[in-house]
Formats: sequence, structure tokens, C-alpha cells
Amino acid sequence: MGATVLVVGEQIDGVLADTTYELTALARQIADGGTVVAAGGGPGFESAASAIAADRVCVLGGAHMNDYTPEAYVAAIGALAGDCGADVVLAATSAVGLDTAAGVAAALSLPLVSYVVGARPEGGALVTTSQLYGGKLLAESEVGGGRAVLTVIPGSVSGDAGRGQAGAVESVAAAASPGRMTFRTMIRPEAGGVDITKEEILVSVGRGIENQENIELVEELATAIGGTISASRPIIDSGWLPKVRQVGKSGLTVKPKLYLAIGISGAPEHIQGMKDAELIVAVNTDANAPIFDVADYGICGDLFDVVPALTECAKANA
Repeated sequence: MGATVLVVGEQIDGVLADTTYELTALARQIADGGTVVAAGGGPGFESAASAIAADRVCVLGGAHMNDYTPEAYVAAIGALAGDCGADVVLAATSAVGLDTAAGVAAALSLPLVSYVVGARPEGGALVTTSQLYGGKLLAESEVGGGRAVLTVIPGSVSGDAGRGQAGAVESVAAAASPGRMTFRTMIRPEAGGVDITKEEILVSVGRGIENQENIELVEELATAIGGTISASRPIIDSGWLPKVRQVGKSGLTVKPKLYLAIGISGAPEHIQGMKDAELIVAVNTDANAPIFDVADYGICGDLFDVVPALTECAKANA
């Protein structure tokens, strides 16, 4: 007898997040012949509901579900988990997922397993694999009884098996949360003359650049190949480049034709924002850096040697 797995779907700006398909694919593995239920609110979720390969897709109704607030989602997902008898609840490792998963786990008195990259049923238990220290270590955990709430790192599971025809799509009235939090508006940073989400070539710099003055090396390479410079979070936090240049979970998601990662180790939060680039080339001195796991080509070497050589080659072939 398989398990019942509930997927927390996400949407933003009327578009269903890819993580919904990824979580659904993982849910099918964990359910092992049981039932997969996907749930979410907002126009993006509702419009794509029929293309989510779950046995049941529940569109959480009510104006308060159109835009995310933690209290509303925790109440709605928690109630649905109880109604459908969910053994496992899956959410993405995202701002929405982390908020919702923690609240649901507390409400249902279930263990919460974070930063999951894989999960499987085994002998009546649920065995999970999680990333630690930015992906440098993997930890395997066993949840006795097989009941838990998991937050899954985006991109760790292919979403292909999560796309398809929904078994049934139904509207579920979500009771208004008695909480004090309400959604007002979404404030976005000004573009500042560049939109890295629309660039075909990005040269992204990380903490390996060492100091702000050295960013000129990367800018010269970007200019030579007709690209635009972007960065990982440490560079933005240091104030070396503006926020609109940040790639990653707390920055922007990009899908360029070419993504050069210079001195970036590849924390899960960064990989989430660039993993779907058509071609990824990474330069790092650490041969075990997680960025090499997603790169199509990797150069294990000192960026202060590699970048000038690439720039010279690009100029010679211009």
C-alpha cells in the first residue's frame, strides 16, 4: 500500500513555478503507487492545474489565496493535509516553501527535514538525503513510520515526470486565516539599466575574485564576448555590484545561452537561479566545488590566470 503525498505548489506573477513539477515528480516516487495530491492558490496555479501529473490537483479558492501570506497557506495546506490523510508533505526550499513547511509540520506534529535532494520509501520508513554546508556534505536520515514534511532544494529532481495530465482538478474553499498578516504589494528593485534575465551571455563573479578592484578582470572578459556581468550573493552583500546583478534564490533566475561562473563555489541558492542555462562553464580552484556538478565544462584553475587567457582568446577571435 503506497503513501499519500501532498505537494505545495507555488506561483508568482501568474506563472506556475517549475518547483511544482519537480516536487510532483518526487512525490510520485515516494508515493510508490499511492496517491499524489498537489495544492496551491493564485491564477498561475489554477491556469496550469490540469498539466500537473498528480492524482488530485486542489485549487485553493478565496481571494486571500491569490497572493502568499504564511498564515493563510499554513492554515489551508494543514487542513488539506489532514483531510486527505497525507503521510508526506513536500515544499520547495524557497521563501514560500520554508515558511509553509515549518508551520504545517508544527500544526501536524510531524518532523521537518530540510534541504532535501532525494527521498525514498524503505521498509516502512522514509529515507531522505539532504545537503549540508552548501552541498559539500550529504546527510542521510531515516524517518520512522514514513510521515514527515520535507523542503526540497529546487533542481535536485527532474520535473519531467511531474508534467502531464492531472487525474482530477477540483476547487477547495480555503477558510480565511484568523491571522493578522495581509498581503499589500510586491516591491521590486529598479532595473537600473540592465535586466540580466534577458541577457543571452552572462559572466558571473563570486567570492573567488577576492576584492572589488579585481572585478575589472571579469568585466573585460564580459565585454570581449558580448556578455553582461552578474554575481553571486557574497558580491552583492559586499556592495561590489548592485542587487539587480544578483543570480540566485534571493536574486534573479536566469536562463542565458551561456553562463560563465567565475570563482563561484555553487551554493544551492545560487545554482537554483542559473541551473537552466543552455551552457554552463565554471572556473574554480576547488575541484570538488558543487558548481562543477551542474557545469557542462569546468576549468579547475586560478581565475587570475584563466580569465585573462580567455579574454585574450576572445579578442583574438573577434
